Amino acid sequence: MITASPGARITPSAHAPMTDWRQLWREAVTDAAELLGLLGLPHLARQLPPADAGFQLRVPRGFVARMRHGDARDPLLLQVLPQLAELDEVAGFVVDAVGDLAARETQGVLHKYHGRALLIASGSCAINCRYCFRRHFPYGEEMAAAGQWRQALEHLRRDDSISELILSGGDPLALATSKLEELSRGLADLPHVTRLRIHTRLPVVLPERIDPAFTAWLAALPLQKVVVLHANHANELDERVDTACARLRDTGASLFNQSVLLRGVNDDAEVLAGLSERLFAAGVLPYYLHQLDRVQGTAHFEVDDIRALALMEALRARLPGYLVPRLVREVGGEASKRPV
Repeated sequence: MITASPGARITPSAHAPMTDWRQLWREAVTDAAELLGLLGLPHLARQLPPADAGFQLRVPRGFVARMRHGDARDPLLLQVLPQLAELDEVAGFVVDAVGDLAARETQGVLHKYHGRALLIASGSCAINCRYCFRRHFPYGEEMAAAGQWRQALEHLRRDDSISELILSGGDPLALATSKLEELSRGLADLPHVTRLRIHTRLPVVLPERIDPAFTAWLAALPLQKVVVLHANHANELDERVDTACARLRDTGASLFNQSVLLRGVNDDAEVLAGLSERLFAAGVLPYYLHQLDRVQGTAHFEVDDIRALALMEALRARLPGYLVPRLVREVGGEASKRPV
């Protein structure tokens, strides 16, 4: 049973048995009124936009359990709760904020940077983050996993300059492990692809996804393996996330984290320092701190560059250099992330 007092996190039993991740996926909260009720905040329902502002709420119950009961400003809640501000039309905030569609090479394949190709492996996520830069992406037309990855693999076969394959989405770990095995069989005759990078939020929001079948697949890959996680606040990490990270490291994967700088969530030096320390305790190295991608419906999360640079200066004064992420912005059409 989940119990909590006002201001405390909702805490499930530490002895609860691990449940199959697919069941937990199906049981996610998809109704904003239910989410607010679970947190003792039903009065906020009248402030919700109609129809979730065209972007459905979705959050695993295990992630809800890390939120503080009765706290309308909880940093995890703010990342997933629909806001009326999402309906505002703000100059400079557009549907395709980082030029994904212009970088399309074939179905589900984006080729932005030298030596790397990105596959939109899946259109699904276990959690719908309100600041998502692909919240308007046409996933129905652009999924590399369709048709046994044929178009994606053919693109990789034609371009032997590609040494690193990046799986993104959506979330690539939304796919069944059998579907990932299908991809790795197709990579077997592409010797120029030597590194696999997986960008995923599932080990953080649904750590049960890192199950024995998945880790066996990842460990057996004859490639260098990099897993880039996505956490924005230390409160997102708990013992189950630590276990998932340990299992990933045991496969031989290197673990990094990307965060997004978000107003009201982590735009505070103490919060960012705490995130870096907590990540490193879990065996994850802070990598990038992204300035917000200016996608339509997200302007209320933006932190200006002056504030962002002041935060970075404070982090450098508090942390050893290896725990200070690089502050960057992605600009469509540029050859790399742009340092801020």
